[in-house]
Amino acid sequence: MADIHTPPLFDPAELPFGSGDRSGRLERTGTLPSQAIRKLIDEGEIDASPRIVRDQVQPASLDLRLGPKAYRVRASFLPGKNFSVEEKLKDLSVHDFDLNGKGAVLEANGVYLIPLLERLKLRRTVSAAANPKSSIGRLDVFTRLVADNGTSFDEVPEGYEGRLYAEVCPRTFPIKVRCGSRLNQLRFRRRLPARQDRVAGRVSDRELYGMSAELVGDDAGPTIREGLNLRVDLSKRSSSSLIGYKAKRFAGVVDVDAVGVHRISQFWDLIYFDPDGRLILDPTDFYILASKESVSVPPAYVAEMAPFDPLIGEYRVHYAGFFDPGFGYAEGKAPGAKAVLEVRSLDIPFILEDGQIVGRLVYDKLTETPDTLYGGGIGSHYQAQGLKLSKHFKQD
Repeated sequence: MADIHTPPLFDPAELPFGSGDRSGRLERTGTLPSQAIRKLIDEGEIDASPRIVRDQVQPASLDLRLGPKAYRVRASFLPGKNFSVEEKLKDLSVHDFDLNGKGAVLEANGVYLIPLLERLKLRRTVSAAANPKSSIGRLDVFTRLVADNGTSFDEVPEGYEGRLYAEVCPRTFPIKVRCGSRLNQLRFRRRLPARQDRVAGRVSDRELYGMSAELVGDDAGPTIREGLNLRVDLSKRSSSSLIGYKAKRFAGVVDVDAVGVHRISQFWDLIYFDPDGRLILDPTDFYILASKESVSVPPAYVAEMAPFDPLIGEYRVHYAGFFDPGFGYAEGKAPGAKAVLEVRSLDIPFILEDGQIVGRLVYDKLTETPDTLYGGGIGSHYQAQGLKLSKHFKQD
């Protein structure tokens, strides 16, 4: 039982026969940590067949697994209010195929809908939001969550009950997937019905200024405007003039479940420092770059790269925008990890200059510090990263 100084993760009054203290101490909102996600699993609000395995639960998210069947569809779609995904599939499916055994290849620029193994039966104060996993975003794979009656991607409303689906569109490389492959992850947010804020637990700019020393390593001081602003690094580093990677087309198939087996030279062109300090983005190409800032996410917080902002340029940065608690963090030390940027220009060539602001990190509060942190012996691949490709590639 929680003591008076540690409010419970869920207000007892939320439960069917619950009662308890209605004081402000129980009005906690925010993103749920690992132990609360396990609580949702134990209480049947998250269910799956086969059962959810331990390493699916990350510090503040749940890895979702592809089911045994995939559908090639004519185009991306949302079911819309009062319609299930299955109803829309009857009209939009081109064909279906099996993902059991050796799996199957999803072709570049094809659109696929894949039912997931996990199902939800959420209480009325818990919603969810999805992101592609970091490794998947770095492959230029566009994947989004779809739910029944959905009018937007990647969002699951409070009290949702039903199946979940992944829409998958590989943009550059064909990918090999199978039943059980993990392409996206789900976060859970707690918000009391009386609260009208769109994102529970969002950290204000004023709070970010007060925390800036532990959030970002930047001698010039951070830029904070609607989140922590990040600048692209196109400068010559002390040990290397490599500043990024550009994906090759027609390079071959990437197996999403294979770690450290694909050759970099087969799939990527290396981009080196230009004395002009700029890079021209070709709208047909996909790039991996890095931020100038080293950032961290303290244990009681999560962070997310904000969606595309047309006011800062005609390009998209970061397909997989979720940063777990503990990312780049070591108590008493400066922030220790770069934000890797997945960049694609939109429709027209666009010039990036060294130091140009290309995105912003927004931070949310957790309802409680998680019992496991990113990099804390859980097999995290990007804890102290600089410029880094996805885990699928080995050094040539």
